[in-house]
Order: sequence, then structure tokens, then C-alpha cells
Amino acid sequence: MALMVAVFFAILFQGYVSLASDPDPVRDFCLANTDSATNIPCKNSSDATVEDFIFSGIKSHGKFSETGLASIPVNVNNFPGLNTLGMSLVRADFEAGGVNVPHFHPRATEVAYVLEGKIYSGFVDTQNKVFAKVLEKGEVMVFPKGLVHFQMNVGDKPATIVGSFNSENPGSMKIPTAVFGCGIKEELLEKAFGLKGKDISKVRKKFLSC
Repeated sequence: MALMVAVFFAILFQGYVSLASDPDPVRDFCLANTDSATNIPCKNSSDATVEDFIFSGIKSHGKFSETGLASIPVNVNNFPGLNTLGMSLVRADFEAGGVNVPHFHPRATEVAYVLEGKIYSGFVDTQNKVFAKVLEKGEVMVFPKGLVHFQMNVGDKPATIVGSFNSENPGSMKIPTAVFGCGIKEELLEKAFGLKGKDISKVRKKFLSC
């Protein structure tokens, strides 16, 4: 009986672990088929070339936002070669004082490596404890899956980070936009943040993008 119980829990545990990240591939590669006219998920492997496994879009920084951040994701949506491989990247550039606002990735843990500059970087756990420190060139920080994290350039020069994810499509939810820009009832926001309606309206104008 004890053996049966142990086997049962082992099966449950294995099922839990298998859901902890993207599924393992069952073939060498599965280049995402971008041809919408067919339901075939993978490009014919005989048609694959070395260019299918190369992405050149992060040689330079992207366009900077109002917060001083320019980020370029490298995931299955713009790099089909990552399909089924369970990994992706992002290049993030910061102007002096630039901020990557509090956000989280629902499907992945992130490892962030500082290429240049000084970045105040951290995350908040489910006990609302903040883990934050100024990182310098060559240092690495990990952000556990699903936890809110943030970054700010505290140096007087531009800074660059490369982030790595254990998902081909980690997703990203920016807290300010998710809360104030996506149609949550204003009365709820007033009660949640202790703000008056006019204050909520003022904030919402900055984040109406959903």
C-alpha cells in the first residue's frame, strides 16, 4: 500500500514539474511556420537554412520610450527558430535615469546580465519583501517566475542589459498599464489606492493603451 501511495505521489510530482516550463521538444527543431494559409505548425525541415537560426535585430538599441527605456524582445513571435526550444532573450537599453517600470513575466524566470552601466535592480516576493541592489557591469540577477521586478539606470551614462528567459514566449505585464490602462472600473481603483476620481482620471490618461 505504501509503495502504491509513493508511486502515486511521484506521478503527481512529475506532472507538476513538467508544467513548470515550456514542454520539451520531440524533434531537433520546429521552425514556426509563419504561412497563415496552412495549419502545419512546423516549416519543412528540408527547407531550413542557417538563417532560420540567426536573429540580427539586437545589434543596436531600439526606440526609447518616455521612461527612458528601449527594449527589443527576441522570442518566438519575431524569431521563429526559437519555437519549442523553451528560451528567449531581451535587449534593454536605458538612458541616464531611465526606468523599466514594475512588471512581471507570467510564463518565465528571467536572468538579467548587465553589459554596461549601473542599474538599480530588484524584485518583490509574495510577502512584499523587496530584494534590490545596484548592479554594475558584469553582474547578474535572477527574477523568479511571476514576481514583480524593476530596473533603473542610476549612472550618468547609458546602460544596457540582456535578459534571458526559460520560455520561448515569456509574456510581459507592466503594472502601471495593467492597472490604470485597461478598463478596470474607476470606483474600484479609487478604493484600492485611496485616490479621488480626478486623480485616477489624471493617471489613466498616461496609460490608456489597452
